[in-house]
Amino acid sequence: MSIRSWPQAERPRERLIQHGPEALSDAELLAIFLRTGRRGQSAVALARELLDAFDGLRGLFETDREHFAARPGLGDAKFAQLQAVLEMARRHLGEELRRGPALTSPAQTRRYLAAQLRHHPQEVFGGLFLDNRHRVIGFEELFRGTIDGASVYPREVVRRALKHNAAAVIVAHNHPSGVAEPSPADESLTHRLREALGLVDIRLLDHFVVGDGEPVSLAERGVL
Repeated sequence: MSIRSWPQAERPRERLIQHGPEALSDAELLAIFLRTGRRGQSAVALARELLDAFDGLRGLFETDREHFAARPGLGDAKFAQLQAVLEMARRHLGEELRRGPALTSPAQTRRYLAAQLRHHPQEVFGGLFLDNRHRVIGFEELFRGTIDGASVYPREVVRRALKHNAAAVIVAHNHPSGVAEPSPADESLTHRLREALGLVDIRLLDHFVVGDGEPVSLAERGVL
């Protein structure tokens, strides 16, 4: 049954316009992106099938082109569209931070760092560079490693912070396992980074570990 034959109040696009995107389910939001279903299957039904096959939105967003395009109803064109949407969302969060006031909200920082790092299948370590008023100068991916860990060199973090003329730094890395619990190695690295940055009068404000849920702050854990 085509969505066009549904009552107007039940159609995902019309519901979004009337009630906002937060009122829609994952399947309904995905159906709006898909626009069409397949013969004998509505876009919402196709979206539900895809969410089940990929184990939710995250699995769908993070799958590679080959597996994505192989699914009936998808293909290379939709893969390109989805990657463009995801990248625009990440850039929007970055602009929000750079154009906004001083970075004072841990929730805002968590949201941005999760968008930057959560989707990577390997471990990635990045730095968020701030001026002396804690306004964002920029974000950089600094190191990439295997799924078991990344080699992080404090001197390189210091070099990039000086390049940005940063007064403070927030670092973060993801755990591809999805478990954001900091390891003893994460805590040790945090101490080493704080000491190295302190030698050039740059503050390490926090170290976040990004997993499936809420990113974990080592500053809140008392490590900093």
